[in-house]
Amino acid sequence: MPDWVEPVARYILEVGLRNTLKLAAIALVGSTLIGITLGTLLTIRFLPTRALIRAYIEVWRGLPILVTIFLVFFALPAMSQTLRFDPITAGAIALILWGSAQVAETTRGAVQSIPREQHEAASALGFGWVGRHAFVIMPQALRRLLPPLVGLLVNIIQNTTIVQVIGAPEILETAERQVERLTYEGDIHAIEIYGAVMVMFFVISFPLTRLAAYLERRLA
Repeated sequence: MPDWVEPVARYILEVGLRNTLKLAAIALVGSTLIGITLGTLLTIRFLPTRALIRAYIEVWRGLPILVTIFLVFFALPAMSQTLRFDPITAGAIALILWGSAQVAETTRGAVQSIPREQHEAASALGFGWVGRHAFVIMPQALRRLLPPLVGLLVNIIQNTTIVQVIGAPEILETAERQVERLTYEGDIHAIEIYGAVMVMFFVISFPLTRLAAYLERRLA
């Protein structure tokens, strides 16, 4: 094995992969919690609440993720120094804004797909709106949400590469740093390093896409 491989691989795995998985985990949890809450509230009949949630969804679904990242990382600190975030945190916030909008819209569809008879039966048992959704509607809707959530995780993992534009040391950024370092030393290995990055993302994403397809068939 060439001498350059070990330090490059160790840096990409220990720094890049760790930060990519950290970003993806934070973004998935935040997107799921916020998205399911907003998507469920979007089914109520109180128009002002629905209008606010709809505006949130349309804004963060409609903006390119890169624009959202720039808003969080560059625009917010211009408003207040307390809103200055490091690249990883800024990237996580941007991915949560985008992801939660996707989950909210999917949740709305899942909740509204539950037959009206289920709502009426829960009401007949004495459940209020919260109890009806917590114990009857959402357990059924979550089965329909699982495949889209796995698909969202794949999209989030792939979109972590965009965060490298603000210097977040994820997989692509750490690979780029190693390519530049080796090139500066007169040892060009861009094809090998970026090829390894491609393989890493495929190894991570392909099983998840297969899992999403399996869950969609299994839970249909």
